[in-house]
Amino acid sequence: MKNTPNEFDEYLRQGEPQKRERAEAWGIAIGLQAVDGLTPSTYLVETAKRHIEGDISIDEVRELIDTYYRTKSARDAIDEGKEEADKVSSNITKLINEKTFSFSPVGYAAVHGRVFEGVFKFAGKFRDCNITKREWVLRGDTVLYVGFDEIRRALDHDFDREKEFSYQGLSLAEIIAHISKFISGIWQIHAFREGNTRATAVFTIKYLRSMGFSVDNELFREHSWYFRNALVRANYRNVRKGIEPDPEFLERFFRNLLAGEQNELKNRFMLIDPPEQLADKHPTSTRQVPDKLTPSSESVCGLVRVIGDRQLSVRELLSEMGLKDRENFLDNYLNPAITGGWVKLLYPDSPRHPRQKYLLTVKGSAFLKSAK
Repeated sequence: MKNTPNEFDEYLRQGEPQKRERAEAWGIAIGLQAVDGLTPSTYLVETAKRHIEGDISIDEVRELIDTYYRTKSARDAIDEGKEEADKVSSNITKLINEKTFSFSPVGYAAVHGRVFEGVFKFAGKFRDCNITKREWVLRGDTVLYVGFDEIRRALDHDFDREKEFSYQGLSLAEIIAHISKFISGIWQIHAFREGNTRATAVFTIKYLRSMGFSVDNELFREHSWYFRNALVRANYRNVRKGIEPDPEFLERFFRNLLAGEQNELKNRFMLIDPPEQLADKHPTSTRQVPDKLTPSSESVCGLVRVIGDRQLSVRELLSEMGLKDRENFLDNYLNPAITGGWVKLLYPDSPRHPRQKYLLTVKGSAFLKSAK
C-alpha cells in the first residue's frame, strides 16, 4: 500500500532546504495516517503547500484547520476521519520540525499528547483499561498488551535499560537489532488507548535523530502500515501454533532506514500461516511472491479475512477493521474487492437496501480455504 502524498514531490525535488524539510515532515505526517486507514482532506493538502512555500506558519496551519472544522455545517463519519487526519498531520509536522527531544516515559507520553492535541481527550495520558486489537496479519488474533496498571512500571523498565545500554563498539547491524528490540518493546506496552503506532513512529524518528542518525523519511511515509504490522509480528507468540515473535520484519525496515539496504517490504510476507503459494521460501531480503492467488492488495486481503463467513454492513466493516475514514475504506478496500470479484452485495439489485450487507464470493471463500 503506497501512502506517499504525490502533491509534495515537487518540493522534495527542489534544492531549497527549508521547503524540502517542511515537505518531508508533511510527507511523514500524512503517510502515518494510513496506519489507521485515514486520509487527509484536500483543504489540508492545499494549506500544507502554503506552509511549505513559507506563506504561513505551522501554527497558522493548525489554526486554519481548527476553524475549518469548527465552522462546517454538515458533519458525518467522513468528516470525522478527515478531521482527525488533518489535525494529527499538522501536529506531527510541527513536532518533527522542532529541534527538541526528551528520552523518558514522560517524553514519550508528551509525544502522544502533542500528536493528538485537539483530537483525543486522553491525549498524552496512559490508558486506564485493558485492550485487545484484532489484526489481519494474525488472522484476527491479537497481540497481548501490558495490563493498564503495569504501564508506567513497564515503560520505566524499558527506558532505564535503554539509557544504561552502550552502543559503543557495536556494528551497525547490532545497533539496528537493538533499536528494533527497544522500539518493539515500548510499542507492545501500548501505553495509550489509541494512536500508539503513530506516536511510536514520531518518537522513533526523534530518538534516532537525537542519536545522530540521518533518518530516511521516505520509509515512514511509504511504509507506515508495514511498520505497524512488523511491530505486531515482533510481539506475537502462539506456542500452540508454533509461532514465536519474529523481529526480522522490523529489522528489515530499520536496515532500509539506517543502512540503506533495499529489502522488499511487503505486508503479505508477514501473514501467519500463509497458503503454500505465498510461503516465504527465501529467508534473504529479496523475494518475489506471486499475487495470482491473493486479492489485489494487502487492504483487500484484510477485508476478505475480516468478512470470512459473515455478512457485514459498511458500518460493521469499518468497526471490525478499526477504520474511521469511510471514503478511504470504499476507495481502497471495498470497491477494489467488489471489482476483483472477492466480495459481493447481499442485495445486488437494490444497492441502497436498508439491510444491505457484504459477503464473500466463491472466489473469496476459495482464497480463505487455501489459506488454512
